[in-house]
Amino acid sequence: MNDQSFSFVIYMIHACANKWGKLPSEVYVLLTKADCINKYLVPHFDILHTQSTNAVIDDIVQYLGVRGIKV
Repeated sequence: MNDQSFSFVIYMIHACANKWGKLPSEVYVLLTKADCINKYLVPHFDILHTQSTNAVIDDIVQYLGVRGIKV
């Protein structure tokens, strides 16, 4: 993970927390549990960072849902 992808992950954790009414630490736990950071956000950073925040949040919700995690 480089500085840009790290900043993107932090930004998305906070964006999800704001949208879902959760603490950033709670979102981090959800994303870590589903391995969303290492297997989705970081590997696809080049594409994801060009999308709108809401589009990426929707993708994260879908990613978590497929893994049986409800937000």
